[in-house]
Amino acid sequence: MPRVLMLRDQEPRSQVEELGVDQLPDRSVSVDIDYSDLNYKDALAVTGKGKIVRDYPFVPGIDFAGTVRESHSDRYAPGDKVILTGWGVGERHWGGFAETMNVDAEWLVPCPEALSPRDSMLLGTAGLTAMLSVIRLEQAGLAAGSKVLVTGATGGVGSWAVQMLAQLDYEVHAVTGKADQHAWLKELGASEIVDRSELDGDTRPLEKGLWDGAVDTVGGKVLASVLARMTYQGRVAAVGLAGGTDLPTTVMPFILRGVALLGVDSVMVPFEQRQAAWQRLAALPRDLFTRMHVEEVGLGQAATQAEAMLKGKTRGRVLINPHQD
Repeated sequence: MPRVLMLRDQEPRSQVEELGVDQLPDRSVSVDIDYSDLNYKDALAVTGKGKIVRDYPFVPGIDFAGTVRESHSDRYAPGDKVILTGWGVGERHWGGFAETMNVDAEWLVPCPEALSPRDSMLLGTAGLTAMLSVIRLEQAGLAAGSKVLVTGATGGVGSWAVQMLAQLDYEVHAVTGKADQHAWLKELGASEIVDRSELDGDTRPLEKGLWDGAVDTVGGKVLASVLARMTYQGRVAAVGLAGGTDLPTTVMPFILRGVALLGVDSVMVPFEQRQAAWQRLAALPRDLFTRMHVEEVGLGQAATQAEAMLKGKTRGRVLINPHQD
């Protein structure tokens, strides 16, 4: 009987439970899960502090990696290594905080041979989103050697973006409000550290142009400040909303400097683009994985880690081992 982290609309909100296989969703592929991970969206779901989950009982977890146990689809066979991110899993559909889960074949991608299930979840939605952001900036013409800002740099998306951009020879400036993490961000590849306080206040429509590109994981006033500080024809990949959904800016960065605001979605991105991004992730140098800060916990510790993440007390990646207490 697989164990899951079950959410209920009552106290306690989350609890590790055992389910019969017949209690899992009726979907085409059954996957034995090796690892999941904890993302910001998961933290909101587990704590109930965001309107992520609307139907109960519910198993959260927007990512997982594992091995196909049983398949009623021609796409996959028992023994195949697979990855799942996005598609509303962990939001509308039962997710990866489980030892086994049934999902639709269309939601899966093959796990590249160069990645173990643990490695793939060390990346997870965070790494995928960071790579999709890099690809968007490349497609928009951002040249290697350009100055690129990364906001929320100690988070999952931000810390992967810092490493990927540095590895591709961009000059990376990392934004954080955590003074004790400056050395780690430099180790990841940041050449400059920008204090978050410089960007989270009110800003003029245009400020001095400082950066040619940016990956913004925060939104709100921070994104408005970033847009105002782009150089001529700067490119900004917007991927997050931890700082709010409002965007208090003007059209001036766009019509006076030709700044491009590039939206990045990792939830519904088509299979071909998703698979191409995972192939690029699999080709990353191994030292990027070893430098990433990671904490590995079991299902029973997921709620504690979720609270810590929302309070800004985590960094890097949090892995969920469903077979660990």
